[in-house]
Amino acid sequence: MPVNRIPNESLGGPTCAVIAHKNPHLKVTIVDINATRIAAWNSDNLPIYEPGLDEVVKECRGRNLFFSTDVDAAIIESDLIFVSVNTPTKVKGVGAGYAADLKWVESATRHIARVATSDKIVVEKSTVPCRTAQSMRVILEANSTANLKFDILSNPEFLAEGTAIPDLMKPDRVLIGSLDTDRGRSAAASLADVYAGWVPRSQIITMNLWSSELSKLAANAILAQRISSINALSAICEATGADVDEVSYACGLDTRIGPKFLKASVGFGGSCFQKDILNLVYLSESLHLPEVAAYWKQVVEMNEYQKRRFTNRIISKLFNTLTGKRIALFGFAFKKDTGDTRESAAITLAKYFLAESALVSIYDPKVDESQIWMDLSEPGVESNLDAIKKQVTICDSAYSAAEGADCVVIATEWEEFRVENLDYKKIYDSMQKPAFLFDGRLIIDSKKLEDIGFQVEVIGKGSTGAFE
Repeated sequence: MPVNRIPNESLGGPTCAVIAHKNPHLKVTIVDINATRIAAWNSDNLPIYEPGLDEVVKECRGRNLFFSTDVDAAIIESDLIFVSVNTPTKVKGVGAGYAADLKWVESATRHIARVATSDKIVVEKSTVPCRTAQSMRVILEANSTANLKFDILSNPEFLAEGTAIPDLMKPDRVLIGSLDTDRGRSAAASLADVYAGWVPRSQIITMNLWSSELSKLAANAILAQRISSINALSAICEATGADVDEVSYACGLDTRIGPKFLKASVGFGGSCFQKDILNLVYLSESLHLPEVAAYWKQVVEMNEYQKRRFTNRIISKLFNTLTGKRIALFGFAFKKDTGDTRESAAITLAKYFLAESALVSIYDPKVDESQIWMDLSEPGVESNLDAIKKQVTICDSAYSAAEGADCVVIATEWEEFRVENLDYKKIYDSMQKPAFLFDGRLIIDSKKLEDIGFQVEVIGKGSTGAFE
C-alpha cells in the first residue's frame, strides 16, 4: 500500500515532524481539536519545548508538514493514521489509580470509523495496556458504515523528553507489531518503509501486536526499576558513609549492568514511568498475578519514599522546623531540557514544604508560571490557590529565588544550576545564615560550595560541614 499522507491525532508532534523531515515525499498532517495548540504549532512559539524541534518544524512546515484542526479532512485523505492521544491513569471507577483511561483512544478510533471513506492503516502510538489494539479493531469494524478494511499496528514510542529529537534521528530500535496475517504483515511493511527513510532496516523490528504493546510498558518499568534500585541504595549510602556516585560507578562498570539510569536522585517523574508501572500493576492483578503486581508496585513506592526521605532530611537539618522559613526551589520540571512537570518530584517537594508552613520561592527556566500554579493547587478550588499564593513566590531567576532564603533545594538538573554556571557566592551572600544547599540531583561540586560557606547536603552522600 502506498503511504503518502499521514495525519496524527493530537500529540506526537516530534515524531511526525521527524518523519516529514526524513521523508520529503510524504505529506504529514498533524491534527488536533484544540485550535490554540494548532495555532502554536503554526507559530514561532511551539506548544512544547524540545531541543532541536524548532529547526525540524520550521524546515518542513508548509512543505510537507502541516498542522490543522480539520480532523475529518485529514482522516479522509490519509492512508496511514497515527493515534497519539493522552492515556492518563484513571482517577475514579474500576482500576482508579492504576489502569489507563482509554477514553481518548476510543474517541479517536470511533472518529476514524465514522469519517473514513477508504481502507486505512491505523497505528497505535499512545502507551496502552496489552490488547488495546484488539479493542480498536472491534470498534473500527463495528462502526464503519462503508464496509472498509482497517489494519491495526502497534508502534510504541521510546523517547526521552529533552532528547526526543536525537532519539528519533538515531533510535535504538523501531518496534512494529501486527497481526500474523498477510494483511497484517503488509501493513507492517508499509509503516517500515516510512521509517526506512532514515532508520537501518536491521533496527526496524516486527513482532506480534501484543508483544509490541507490552514491550513499551516493560521498557519503562525496567528503567524506573533501575532508578528506584539506586535510590534505595542511596539511603544505605547516607546511613553508612558510602558515596552513591562511587557505588553506581562501580556497578556500572559491570558489562552485565551498564551505567545508564543508575543516577541517584530525589525521584523519577514524567508522563510515562509511574503511569506505565501502575498500568503494569493493574494488568498483573487482572491476570491474577498478585506477586508480580506487588513487585512492580514497590518500584513506585520506593520512588515516593525517596521524596519523603529527602524532605525529612531537609527538615532535620533546618533545626526540625520549616515554619516561616524560606526555601528556594531550583527547578520545577521533572527533568532538564523540558517544560513538562507531569509527576515532577518538585511538585511533591513543594507540597511537603507548604504543609510544613514554609515559604517557597520557585525558579525554573522553562516552566510557565500558570503551570506551576495549576500543579500546586487543587483543581477548581479557588480558595486553595489563594492560600498557596500567600506561601509561594514564582521568580524569574535563581538569584531572586535565593534572596533571603534559609536553604536552596535543587530539584531539577538544569545545567544552569551547576557551580560553573551560577554565581553561588552572590547567592550565599543574599541568604540567611547558616546557608544550606540540598542537592537532589547530584549536579553540584560540594567542595567549592563548602569553601564559599554553604552547608551542603547531597542525596546519597553523608552529611558534611559544621552542622553534622
